[in-house]
Amino acid sequence: MKIQAERLLILLALLAGIQMARAQSTFIPLYSFTGGNDGANPVAGLVQASDGNFYGTTHEGGTNGYGTIFRITAAKVLTPLYSFTGGNDGANPYAGLVQASDGNLYGTTEYGGTNDAGVVFRITTSGALTPLYSFIGGHDGANPRGGLVQANDGNLYGTTENGGTNFDGAIFRITTNGVLTPLYSFTDGHDGAFPEAALVQAHGGNLYGTTYEGGTNGYGVVFRITTNGVLTPLFSFTDAHDGAYPAASLVQANDGNLYGTTEDGGTNLAGAIFRITTNGVLTPLYSFTDGRDGASPEAALVQAHDGNLYGTTYEGSTNGYGDIFRITTNGVLTPIYAFTDHSDGAEPLAGLALAVDGNLYGTALGGGNSGEGTIFELALSPPALTILAEGHQIVLSWPAWANNYVLQSTTSLALPTWVTVTNTVMGTTVTVTNSLPAQYFRLFNP
Repeated sequence: MKIQAERLLILLALLAGIQMARAQSTFIPLYSFTGGNDGANPVAGLVQASDGNFYGTTHEGGTNGYGTIFRITAAKVLTPLYSFTGGNDGANPYAGLVQASDGNLYGTTEYGGTNDAGVVFRITTSGALTPLYSFIGGHDGANPRGGLVQANDGNLYGTTENGGTNFDGAIFRITTNGVLTPLYSFTDGHDGAFPEAALVQAHGGNLYGTTYEGGTNGYGVVFRITTNGVLTPLFSFTDAHDGAYPAASLVQANDGNLYGTTEDGGTNLAGAIFRITTNGVLTPLYSFTDGRDGASPEAALVQAHDGNLYGTTYEGSTNGYGDIFRITTNGVLTPIYAFTDHSDGAEPLAGLALAVDGNLYGTALGGGNSGEGTIFELALSPPALTILAEGHQIVLSWPAWANNYVLQSTTSLALPTWVTVTNTVMGTTVTVTNSLPAQYFRLFNP
């Protein structure tokens, strides 16, 4: 019995290697913008709403040339939802959307509005847009380039690149009904200046963000701010191995630390990736070389279900049009895909969105069939089985995120007939009683 169990374990382990280890990340172009009603040049990333569809913005194009809001389904069907007019509704959205707890999507435009200083808007998933606030360019701020975040108090928080009391940018709070409260005006001192990125609410309730310039050395800052507007500078970049000019927001990983990118600086002056604690202890993780690994990351990172962080670079890589990379929380970076400026796209400015299917979705500013940008999918490898065998009892388990896979078995790999054992659910463990001399299992995404 022990010999048979050992043999079975070897066969199962071998199968896991054959079925799972060879599966690699796969790049899939989903849509090429035409520059017409669908829009052009998406600067921001996507958000997957509760209806399962993805929503995003384009900076240009649309009926009036001021950018669009669109919806795209998993079946690659894109529907333009709204074309900005350059009037009270805003113009040229630089940031993506966020779905609030009321089910509506919220976003900002960099320009337009009553004072041409940008707008905060609300839009339904069917395309009904309501302007909520027009920036005046004073203490409230001007030209928001970053998106919004809904904090646990139900309010939305954001940044403006310009404006504020000192004209060095601002942080604001706005209700879902459009009541805006200025929270902080940057001074271009140790607190920083010109924030371009969205805020992130970390565990504990505080908000964290970056400024593109300012700080002790003039190369940008990481800061913490309470929902009441008390700001604490945490780190000033030095333009050395730590990086310079952070253009992206931060992400809090499952280890509790914050991770981010800088557009410049690093050992090779091609940008950097860093880790920082919520108390401001920064550790440089990686310096881009402007080689195969890419250069000038301008987007936030995202942590996938495998525990790794994924991101994009705007420039560099094999073809010079940017790339997608994976980096561990310890700083081991692997280039995954180099853009070619063809149907796949070129120069991704935005980060990636983790979808419920476990894959990553994103946009590229340029390239595509019409040269107006693209939407793409990065399909990650399926999860591996964990197998324990004792006698005829086989225990199989897989990661909790593999909710779209089914467990199948066969008795032969020569001409396999796969039979579904069970549909997988979150965090599944299955015990199989097996009296056959050999049994093979796989996780399959139908």
